[in-house]
Amino acid sequence: MMRAAIDLPIADLVPHGGRMRLLDRVLEGDAETLLAEVTVREDSLFFADGGVGGWVGIEFMAQAVAAWAGWHARLRGEVPKVGFLLGTRRYDCQRPVFRTGECLRIEVHRQFFADNGLGQFDCTITIGTETVATAALTVFEPPAGHDVRRGDTDG
Repeated sequence: MMRAAIDLPIADLVPHGGRMRLLDRVLEGDAETLLAEVTVREDSLFFADGGVGGWVGIEFMAQAVAAWAGWHARLRGEVPKVGFLLGTRRYDCQRPVFRTGECLRIEVHRQFFADNGLGQFDCTITIGTETVATAALTVFEPPAGHDVRRGDTDG
């Protein structure tokens, strides 16, 4: 399937606000995948001692999944919804720290996304041509009418 360029600001795709919105931009996507980027800067939320800890890669991946869901919501004429990272399997990061100035490319690939809102995505982070982190993320997007604060549905 041919990927399409995504010409929307990250703020229109990911429902995080302010400094908690960690990604810089979304580049392209299709029905199954999305490619996003972030450049590590000193004003990054989790910046310390010359970089951002490798553990933050999980959140970069989760926000790329959120951008995929947000982009698909926009394509349907809807507003992006809040979703949840339920967990990860096999997070493997080759770097203890992502250094200032490094451009990280985060790619997510949908394995499944069920009608009940449960999904799984295979994710990678690359710097240049080197894959520096991989994981499988399990996510949940509450179905319409579901109140996650109460654990029930409307009506």
